[in-house]
Amino acid sequence: MTEITWEEPFCAEGNNCFRIGTDSTGNAYIAIAGQEEHHLTDSREALRSLILEIKAGKADHLL
Repeated sequence: MTEITWEEPFCAEGNNCFRIGTDSTGNAYIAIAGQEEHHLTDSREALRSLILEIKAGKADHLL
């Protein structure tokens, strides 16, 4: 099994805490803190694109 290096959890006030991780083969992972065994996996480039799109406001309609 691939070893995932998890970052510290990101927690918004009153919301779930999310963790982002990476592995040595170029994959990126997102999980709810404490439930890392149930993660989403994609490439680091896909994660980078997701973060940039969110920062650009393309997910604001979900707020």
